[in-house]
Amino acid sequence: MRTLAIGDVHGCLTALDKMLTLVEPTSEDRLVFLGDYVDRGPDSCGVIERILELHQKHDVVCLTGNHEIMMRSARDDEGIYLSWLGYGGEEALESYVRDSADSPSLERVPQRHWQFLDEVCRPYFEDDTHIYVHGNVLPDLPLDAQDNMTLYWDKFANRGPHVSGKTVICGHTSQKSGWPLNVGHSVVIDTWVYGEGWLTCLDVQKSHFWQTNQANQQRLGTLA
Repeated sequence: MRTLAIGDVHGCLTALDKMLTLVEPTSEDRLVFLGDYVDRGPDSCGVIERILELHQKHDVVCLTGNHEIMMRSARDDEGIYLSWLGYGGEEALESYVRDSADSPSLERVPQRHWQFLDEVCRPYFEDDTHIYVHGNVLPDLPLDAQDNMTLYWDKFANRGPHVSGKTVICGHTSQKSGWPLNVGHSVVIDTWVYGEGWLTCLDVQKSHFWQTNQANQQRLGTLA
């Protein structure tokens, strides 16, 4: 069984579909998405649909990212709604009305997508050897004692290894170089796919990774 960690997708369905074709996940594999499925890229709606399809056939773990938190909070707070629009929410809403004459609004988001954001996505995940979070972890605290600011919003900072001894895999802090950041005890795999970078999928056991982008290109690598 492979454990395949996938970095921030940000509405980049072309890159995600190319990645799935390249990696060819089987029913024996586990896919761990690190959050930020929505905003900035052109097809947030399509990305969530694809992940829901994957749930039907594969072992899929989905973490909550800060952009999912903003989208959820935008339902109940006009100030957050207006702020979210400027952080990629406008592109996200446009993806829900692309094939219709309807005006973009949160009302166009189907209930199954809200259920995904509210009930399927989780704050963190761990297995025997690795910890998976969107943002970061405080090294001296167990996962159930981490605060939301750290898990969802903090940029990666090398605070040292986690007390558990497990390797931390995270996203959120976009690597503008396009390459994953590996500091030994932690690996950052948000590689800026919505900008000029790549979407990264990491085989956490073998340290091998695949990358795809919105231009339908691909490349391979191994963590240094």
